[in-house]
Amino acid sequence: MAYFVKSAHRSVAVAAPIPRDESLPSVCVIGAGSSGLAAVKALYLAGLPFDCFEKGSAIGGNWLFDNPNGHSACYETLEINTSCPRMAFSDFPMPADYPPYARHDQVHAYFEAYAEHFGFRDSITFGTTVTDVARTDDGRWRVRTENSDGGRERVYDAVLVANGHHWDPRLPEPSYPGSFSGEQIHAHDYRSGDQLAGRDVVVVGAGNSAMDIAVEGAKRANSVALSIRRGQWVMRKFLFGMPSDQIALPGWMPWWVTTARLRIGALGSGGLKKYGLPKPPHTPGQSHPVQSEQIRTQIAAGKVKVRPGITRFDGDQVLFSDGTSARADLIVWATGYRVSFPFIDPSLVDPEDNELPLWKRTVHPDLPGLYFIGLLQPVGAVMPLAEAQSAWVTAMLTGGYEPPTDAEVRAQMMRDHERNKRHFYASPRHTMEVDFDHYLWDLARERRAGAKRAARRAPTEPGQRTPQSATRQQVGA
Repeated sequence: MAYFVKSAHRSVAVAAPIPRDESLPSVCVIGAGSSGLAAVKALYLAGLPFDCFEKGSAIGGNWLFDNPNGHSACYETLEINTSCPRMAFSDFPMPADYPPYARHDQVHAYFEAYAEHFGFRDSITFGTTVTDVARTDDGRWRVRTENSDGGRERVYDAVLVANGHHWDPRLPEPSYPGSFSGEQIHAHDYRSGDQLAGRDVVVVGAGNSAMDIAVEGAKRANSVALSIRRGQWVMRKFLFGMPSDQIALPGWMPWWVTTARLRIGALGSGGLKKYGLPKPPHTPGQSHPVQSEQIRTQIAAGKVKVRPGITRFDGDQVLFSDGTSARADLIVWATGYRVSFPFIDPSLVDPEDNELPLWKRTVHPDLPGLYFIGLLQPVGAVMPLAEAQSAWVTAMLTGGYEPPTDAEVRAQMMRDHERNKRHFYASPRHTMEVDFDHYLWDLARERRAGAKRAARRAPTEPGQRTPQSATRQQVGA
């Protein structure tokens, strides 16, 4: 069935896929979450031969409540923190009747419609886990998978890793002294306010999930303490009656302009010092934005007690650095995630402390043919960036894009990596941070430059590199 998404300005017609061209490089996509879907759509419409393996039985990743893949971090009250127009794929707007910030079920329905619209859903192999990805002697990639029928092994010219980075919970290390007599869970295991009902809860963290869980606890729990070790700027989702991220900036503008926009948003949202939250030791542009419409109200009403960092446990007591304590029978650790790839040997890729420099957050210059989709944390939504990455990689594989020299690739990668480290305070949370608008502008500029380099290449020149061999001779080969 054809699906037309109507916006205020247009309807999007169904695109016709190009038949697979077996002379083009073969590709494996790992994961069918939002980033994997963007990758599959790009490959499918370009006619590249590919397989996409998804561990669960459904698409959507973290946006599917109780995803059968067992890795979903979705909870009942989850909604997007980027407004719908900024989150949507460029050629598939979200329905006009969605609220400014869609609920998780609406986002998942949007992904289902996206797969239906472009016709690639049947190209995804469900119930299949990728267990190993390794280089072959000729520079290709051997991928081993397991499902209910057993294990299989295939060789591909390229692998697109889209397994996400919000599924491997990170807990404090080392653990705090003393012993806690109650229950401890990570925010990854939180599903609904039912888990908080009637309990004395300590939520640890200052990110979006921590704020959401604390707000829900204010409505359902007996008591809620929100333990924040480092202050954060907490933005409101609406300013002047409109979504606060609707002031889009040209991507070519310098970072200080984005910082100024975030500072205005923070000041317009109002400070949190009077609510007991510690003053952030950084400016609004030096950390990933945190948004909450309700946390101020719940703190002001006394429903959420703000506490500093934890120092130790004593049975059912949680002791904090200011000498106060709180009784608790449940601790929710909203302390982020580790970036991990259990199917890749650490000798090839080891993102220790979430540190993994990549060219344009996509290409590992030492591992040609291995690409990472959606492995970034934008000041904005991941989806449009994953879409742009996927289109770029597809152009590489089909011969429509030629990279610069290996030396220039490495120089760009380190310049970007060091620049991003200067922009954001040092934390595993910020190792993949990028500026949404600048990233899209910069990647589009590089794609245009690469298309010109490819056009200058004589197609009939003896020894010409074909798209099939290109993936093995790209940067770093």
